[in-house]
Amino acid sequence: MSSWAIVALVAIVIWGIVETVRARAGIITDEDGNQKLAVPENGGDRAQLAATQRELEALRERVKVLERIATDANTGDAREQVRIAAEIEALRGLPAGKKEEPGQ
Repeated sequence: MSSWAIVALVAIVIWGIVETVRARAGIITDEDGNQKLAVPENGGDRAQLAATQRELEALRERVKVLERIATDANTGDAREQVRIAAEIEALRGLPAGKKEEPGQ
């Protein structure tokens, strides 16, 4: 067998493997040669898709809340609120008859 025949045979085998992988992944080619993902027509996959979309939306909302918590805790106002709250708690710990002296 000549080397060109071996090259052609290897190319055909590789092409067959690529087409098999595409078919298993659900990738189809339209009449213009554009590749797209085939959408299954059964109802079970639609229900799963709807559930996945609801879960994704819920996760997006959780991320928004977490981002707000992370950024709000690092603002100047938040630090000031924490300082004031700590000062109030420290004053609550003092005995009722004592007053805090300015130097302390």
